[in-house]
Amino acid sequence: MKMYRQWPLLLFTLLPACWAYDIVQDYSGSSFFDKWDFYGNWDNLTLGDVWWLGRQDAFAQGLVYVNNAGNAILKVDDVSNVALNQKRNTVRITSQAAYNVGSLWIADIVHLPFGCSVWPAFWTKGTLLWPDGGEIDIIEGINLVSQNQMALHTLPGCYHNTTPPNQMGISDPTKVDCSQPSGCVVSESAPNSFGQGFANAGGGVFGVQFDVAGVFIWFWSRPSIPASIANANATSSINVSDWGAPSASYPASEPCNITQFFTPQNLVIDITLCGIWAGLPAQYLPQCSGAGPTGICYNDNVVGPGGRYSNAYFEIKYVRAYTTGGIAPTPTAAAHALLSQAVTSTIKTTSPAGTVLVPSPLFFPGNTARRGFEVQGWRLTLVGIIVVMTTYLVW
Repeated sequence: MKMYRQWPLLLFTLLPACWAYDIVQDYSGSSFFDKWDFYGNWDNLTLGDVWWLGRQDAFAQGLVYVNNAGNAILKVDDVSNVALNQKRNTVRITSQAAYNVGSLWIADIVHLPFGCSVWPAFWTKGTLLWPDGGEIDIIEGINLVSQNQMALHTLPGCYHNTTPPNQMGISDPTKVDCSQPSGCVVSESAPNSFGQGFANAGGGVFGVQFDVAGVFIWFWSRPSIPASIANANATSSINVSDWGAPSASYPASEPCNITQFFTPQNLVIDITLCGIWAGLPAQYLPQCSGAGPTGICYNDNVVGPGGRYSNAYFEIKYVRAYTTGGIAPTPTAAAHALLSQAVTSTIKTTSPAGTVLVPSPLFFPGNTARRGFEVQGWRLTLVGIIVVMTTYLVW
């Protein structure tokens, strides 16, 4: 009897779906910085040796601007001579919009910050006091590493399987509990995902699906960007059926109930220096022992002339946020539908359903509006309905 009752779930798990997403926000060009808040404080979060400037000062000092190619630049001060016991200026920006479960984010990036002492990140944070609302680390690396590192940070109860199906990246078997300080970590396995290699390849694209099925993160080096992304523009919807397997896969079934551990998420882009990761001797010295005479991250890098930070900048073509284009009956069904290469049906939601777009104060951003959805079209598949009805009649 129990086997019969599981057939509907299995059927919906196997049903292919066309995952189309509607765009709700495009951050690009001359208006890139319009809908972000600037931190305007020293790094009191990761204890980096920086001041994250406010909007006015950041523009005045040339740490944020849009270049002649129309790309957004966010950078570390690479001209000032910093005195001992002083901090170097840089930036941290947070999106004024908070995006709910059911969102998709794509970032096309030409250059990522790198170099000894440099610690950049593109990540998301929840609308509650950290870590209550969850955190998704999309891009993060330190010093001279060549591979991107992804992670989730949550309250206790969320875990990551070391060998999830269809994950291309490498899980750290010592970091499977997402509530530990490092989070549950996956390292990118594809080449050129960070550092000099990323720059030499012309950058690449990162994609994130934030869904009831789980959190899934992709990376494509410039030559490998899928057609669905390469052909998209600032107003078009996007279909993820050609994305393939993700670099990092955090399915809700591991277990990690996404709606329990994650509130709507704000996007964050920042660069800090040294701090509690890049500046740790165990992390810093193996890569940067020759950076200066003291072997101390701050003394050998932050202090003195800024020329060593010529590569410490983001160059971003765009960041785009989309609403969900697919809802499946269960997390398992959604995960399988996402990774399916066959496309026979379309299930879409309204734009407000997957996204909360509410300007908010810097330290308490976002909104916890509840998510709804509407199904458009008849292709939830008549076969599925018939089999479900037949199964229950037999039972």
